[in-house]
Amino acid sequence: MSVSETETPPSLTALTTYLLSNVGKTARTRLAERLAEHGQRLWHMAVLAALADFGPHAQRDLAARLGIDPSDMVKIVDELATAGQVERNRDQTDRRRVSVTLTPAGRSALAALTAEANAVQDAVLAPLTEPERAQLHALLTRVHQGG
Repeated sequence: MSVSETETPPSLTALTTYLLSNVGKTARTRLAERLAEHGQRLWHMAVLAALADFGPHAQRDLAARLGIDPSDMVKIVDELATAGQVERNRDQTDRRRVSVTLTPAGRSALAALTAEANAVQDAVLAPLTEPERAQLHALLTRVHQGG
């Protein structure tokens, strides 16, 4: 296969949304592979991060915050609880409600996963200088908050 056969069509690379999608897919794949080495998935990291950042949550509220289907959240929390990274407790005032809390082991796991995420980020953003990375982050944050 010649170089011209593997080159991305310029009409696609002219689209910022295409570039975002392509880079995002690459970054997500690399991150998923790194997390899998720790027996974790992206949703595990998301749950641990939400609990670390916002404190204990009702399981259904955690699902809503992260945009995870409630039945999928049950499985994710089960896996994290089995690993000792979260604790589940029934709400004393509403026994149907389950509260999820981060454990010290969960906080430690999140630190390790964050280090892996930073390593992937460094690899993906290697072509950029530090000021360019900061600018990209600021711009993407604005797009994220506006959408």
